[in-house]
Amino acid sequence: MLGAMTITRRVAAAALAAGLILLALAATASRAEAPAPTLMHSGVFPWESLAPQPTKVGAVRRVFDSPTPTLNELEMHITTLKPGEAPHGPHRHPDEELIVIKEGTVESDLDGVLRRLGPGSVIFHASNELHTVKNVGDGEATYHVIKWRSAATPPAKP
Repeated sequence: MLGAMTITRRVAAAALAAGLILLALAATASRAEAPAPTLMHSGVFPWESLAPQPTKVGAVRRVFDSPTPTLNELEMHITTLKPGEAPHGPHRHPDEELIVIKEGTVESDLDGVLRRLGPGSVIFHASNELHTVKNVGDGEATYHVIKWRSAATPPAKP
């Protein structure tokens, strides 16, 4: 009887070891790197194909967010703000961005320096510099945001 128990314990120990190995392999496989995103090449993005997604402060239209042949990330979206609204408080991030105002009047806050701007105006937010915008007009304000990240993009600052 003792021999039968020893075999059962050995089988149980081997089964447990095999199970642990399989779990470890599954965990490693799930952490394997995802395939690199496809590089974005030349394209067109018709306005009518960019469906607005409602937000608490207005709406956003997502255009693209992808690496390109020369950038780690190129992202563009279009924000519409209700009167008196801002997309967020003053903040900073490592990527740089351009804002091109399509319609309405916004107030640009660049590290505490406020400027009122209207349609056609451009705002540049440099890497890790404090900034925000706010709709200070009577109607909606819409602007295009173009952000990028390259090999030279520094890490985030607190």
